[in-house]
Amino acid sequence: METTESYLARKFEELKLLNDCLGSPLSLVCPRSVNEVIKRKFQLTASIRAEHELQDWMATETAWADPDIGVAGPFKFRYDYQRADLDVQGPSFYELGEEFTQETVYTGSGMAAISALLLASARVLGQAEVLVLPGTYGETLELIDGYARHLRKVILKGKIVDQGQAEKRQILLLDFCTPAGTFENMLGNSGRGLDLIIFDTTCFAAGSGRIRRVLRWTGQWNIPTVMVRSHNKLDSLGAEYGRLGSASFVNQTKSDLRARRFELTELLSETKTAIRLFGGAALPAHFPPFIGTDVYRSLTNRRVAAMVRNGRRTTRYFNSALKGRIREIQFTHGLYVTLNSTRPLDEAAARSAAAKMSEDLAQAGFPIRHAGSFGFDFAATEWSHDVLTDGYSVRLAVPDLPTELWDDLTKAIAAWWVLNNPGAVGT
Repeated sequence: METTESYLARKFEELKLLNDCLGSPLSLVCPRSVNEVIKRKFQLTASIRAEHELQDWMATETAWADPDIGVAGPFKFRYDYQRADLDVQGPSFYELGEEFTQETVYTGSGMAAISALLLASARVLGQAEVLVLPGTYGETLELIDGYARHLRKVILKGKIVDQGQAEKRQILLLDFCTPAGTFENMLGNSGRGLDLIIFDTTCFAAGSGRIRRVLRWTGQWNIPTVMVRSHNKLDSLGAEYGRLGSASFVNQTKSDLRARRFELTELLSETKTAIRLFGGAALPAHFPPFIGTDVYRSLTNRRVAAMVRNGRRTTRYFNSALKGRIREIQFTHGLYVTLNSTRPLDEAAARSAAAKMSEDLAQAGFPIRHAGSFGFDFAATEWSHDVLTDGYSVRLAVPDLPTELWDDLTKAIAAWWVLNNPGAVGT
């Protein structure tokens, strides 16, 4: 358990890290409440962004003054018109050690990264099957169904077909939304039949051991691997610093490249082209300047660990208090759960329930908001749609809060859900 006092002391360290990014740091004192932590953190990140704009006023879309002017903390940028050739020098968001090498391209969001990658795969792999696991992120599935026409979606319920038996090339999409048991079973499979792994790491801490486990598994089967990620979630200390995504093309340092059916360099080149043509390049102002230091990595790992611990406590409590009202509670990442009703939810009812629950519990003094993301210092609720089952639910994102306060909020959420029993409009 983490006491309120130790939590506030840890949050003070986060605030000092942000404050040190300012050219003229503010006078800080240790916060006295969760609400003060949340308010001060967003104020500081807004001040950092504003200061960046004032300092880099010449860095326009045409880079008319100096193409080498772009700097954000440890990151340096070089680009021509519209950042179509954006070159980024700076620390990796990941902590992979010397076991892996990577080349990363940055985009304006996580969806921009995976969109460019999937569309670029048409020119490298041609017609292919994309294997998806139950629970895969809904917007990614929408993208595949609506725009990646060269890919045939296959819901993977058993083992991967060996290469000699597969009619088309195979891409495996490993997603952070996959239930924990399904994810673990996947890593027990043979990867011999796969041509490419796309691994969405958005819900895993950048230093997560699970990321390294997946990369070791792909290395065991010598499968080309690309990690995609949205960075305005876990990588910005819960402050949503700016819209930023990436695609990292990973190589095992001891991998036998001769065994591969194609080289990642070709896919990397086509992805860069897709980013240029679709206008999906990243904004230099959206790179958090506090990335890369040992202090940052320690604080990030500690806050993600706190959320995972809180998530486990929520799982245990909801299992007994909300029987029959839970859609999914054992996600691989452990950072949120989805709630069902005893009556079916449609989209409107799920939206309304998420907003109403947040409003009622916030008025009762709890740190909870209706927000469409996760990884905050407050609980966040939002509607959720499972594209594979066409079912709707309410997603509860577990926050970084002191243990006792989160336990109280967990009980309040369960009580609200049972009392209100939201259901579909018109039923």
